[in-house]
Amino acid sequence: MKENTMLKVLSELMKNSKVTDRELGKKLGISQPTVTRTRRKLEEEGYIKEYTIIPDFAKLGYGILAINLFKYEQTFDAPKIEKAKQILKESLSEGPYEMVMAERGMGLGFNAILMSFHKDYASLAELKNWARQFASFGLEEIESFLVNLNDAVRYKPLTFSTLAKHLLMPEKEKE
Repeated sequence: MKENTMLKVLSELMKNSKVTDRELGKKLGISQPTVTRTRRKLEEEGYIKEYTIIPDFAKLGYGILAINLFKYEQTFDAPKIEKAKQILKESLSEGPYEMVMAERGMGLGFNAILMSFHKDYASLAELKNWARQFASFGLEEIESFLVNLNDAVRYKPLTFSTLAKHLLMPEKEKE
């Protein structure tokens, strides 16, 4: 299967995962069976992790998107990583907030990030209190960048359509 076909199918699915294989085939000028085989291959090889939507979070009652940066004094060894994963797994559905991403990384002097949605500032305060249980892991500092989801002025809301278009750009233009 051609890589170009895979990228085209993936790009279109990122724009609209509800599209049928028949509609996608017409749009891309390829047969429906080719689209179906390509979609299945993308799923099997892990290029597609899930099919989802991006709702209007403010209409769902979330007023804040928090990008929380964490600074730990040391790097985690394998047992601490597993313990942290277990704590996160057990805690993901608790509280008046929703954590949507938790990862290790680096930048600005921080080495972990947690993105979360909150109904209000009290919910964010609860999340920070919850995070303090990681003090035994060497947690030194937490900083948050907050996005007001009720702000009428929106610059570029969360979407993957732009990234989908970027996938199809020639390498020369991406530089």
